[in-house]
Amino acid sequence: MKKFLIISIAALVAVFTGCKEDFAPPTVSSPAAETVEVSSSVDLTFNYTADAGFKSSSVTATNGTATVTTDATNGETTGSIVVSFTAGSTSGAGSVTITIMDAEDQAASATGVLTVFEEGAPEVTAPASTSVQVMESVDVTFAFSGEGGYSSASVTAENGTAEVSTEPSAGATSGDVVVTFTAGRTADAGSVTLTVTDDNGKSSLARAVVDVDPFPTVDVDNNIASDVTWTADNIYILGGRITVLDGATLTIEEGTVIKARAGSQSNAKALMIARGGKLMAEGTASAPIIFTTVADEILPGEIESPNMDPTINGAWGGLLVLGKAPISADNPSMQIEGVPPSDENGLYGGTVSDDNSGVIEYISIRHGGANIGEGNEINGLTLAGVGSGTTISHVEIVSNQDDGVEWFGGSVSVSNVVVWNTGDDAIDADQSWSGTVDNIAIVNPGDECFELDGAEGTMEAQYTIKNVTAFAGAATKGLVDNDPNTWVAMDSIYFFGMDGSLSELQTFDEIPTEVSSTFTNFEATIPSGKVITDFFPAGLTDISAVAAGQNTVGCDVTAFDNWSWAAVVGGLSDF
Repeated sequence: MKKFLIISIAALVAVFTGCKEDFAPPTVSSPAAETVEVSSSVDLTFNYTADAGFKSSSVTATNGTATVTTDATNGETTGSIVVSFTAGSTSGAGSVTITIMDAEDQAASATGVLTVFEEGAPEVTAPASTSVQVMESVDVTFAFSGEGGYSSASVTAENGTAEVSTEPSAGATSGDVVVTFTAGRTADAGSVTLTVTDDNGKSSLARAVVDVDPFPTVDVDNNIASDVTWTADNIYILGGRITVLDGATLTIEEGTVIKARAGSQSNAKALMIARGGKLMAEGTASAPIIFTTVADEILPGEIESPNMDPTINGAWGGLLVLGKAPISADNPSMQIEGVPPSDENGLYGGTVSDDNSGVIEYISIRHGGANIGEGNEINGLTLAGVGSGTTISHVEIVSNQDDGVEWFGGSVSVSNVVVWNTGDDAIDADQSWSGTVDNIAIVNPGDECFELDGAEGTMEAQYTIKNVTAFAGAATKGLVDNDPNTWVAMDSIYFFGMDGSLSELQTFDEIPTEVSSTFTNFEATIPSGKVITDFFPAGLTDISAVAAGQNTVGCDVTAFDNWSWAAVVGGLSDF
């Protein structure tokens, strides 16, 4: 008998539990906006629904006090609650917020908006809510009227800044006050509060809501097979290794920001210009083009990242430009490092010395160098078989995990380069590149300032490096790393910042012996207690030790003013 009773009770519990109803949360609607004189009262009526039945209510207020005068009845599913609001002694905006609880302890809230006015004070009416994009501006127009005559206006803002741009004439009894609101960089609710004072010294205010919308983005997930333009009114998100294919041109407007999603190994994100493709990325000193990671919160119009440290690297790949110019390899074309052999768009090299891959000017490439395999990372800017018909100037590389700029053969020349915080070499040249790089600032490479290799095949070509200032910080392991067959002309180079301990620093390792390389107009600031031959071989005769800041050769650092992150934050202040 006991067993039977236990089973019956358990069954009953299961039945009642299974039949329990899931009630929707309650809702509350706000009343229309009200006006009330200072120290006076007004009733606000809030309507509610509560499928589980009403349980309780509570109220809070600003610029006054509030009391529930007519509450709902417990258990009712619909009804009204009347709240009496008594204004404070100051004119301006006020509010009443009511929160109700249902029988399931689910809550809902609503807010009633009030304007508190002083007898005889001017009347200020706010417009309906408006919206604006982050970092952009919008005009908000308030209506004013008052027998006391217009005297002045002041304005405050949330999630942005505001200023009065147009106002009525002094003494006018009506008119519009136009406020220009400039949104902040956070997509969220904002507001403009305008206070108007009349000739009698009486004031009133009104508040307008401004919704700040995010900057628009465009996802780029497929290779570019036909001409396309990226504009500065969007942020472009690279979802993979995006290639501009043979015959296609990608044009990037000045001021455009391109961000890449995270990824490494075969999933590393990058922008690659294949042989026969073109990149027309023509930034300006006032509006550079920025390549970075999606983790970077930077917006168009900004130079310094608001959240990324300039030492963070490896968040994405980088920019690779592949051309048809000659390279000194066993094969006339090769697969570029950092791109899997399965991607045939990664081939570079050929016989067209003046090949044209486009124009690259005033660009900043940041936080790249993702690893796609053991010891195989992507450079900040890779120039492989790029021909002399290509124009490249004013390039900044910030915190790349591998090299800053690396040439693989080709004949393209580059000017005005700043390389800041690389994990490997700042400047790297391979496969008999035959161009010139002029005016370089190097700051804190993780390995060599220069890694300069010779020919890998039978083709030999000389390249030129000139007008360089290189700060070799504590992490730097070398100044110039040459091969015996490195055919280079280096001129007007200044080194400073070397670690006096020489614990790891491998200095200018050798002067090439198989070719007629030249090293002229070298200067260096030598740490106390060291001599110049501690850093440079005795065979390098055209070098002088100079006091810090007394160098007569090096780069023209003004070429990086205003547009480069390194210059804007003082990273080149000692140059």
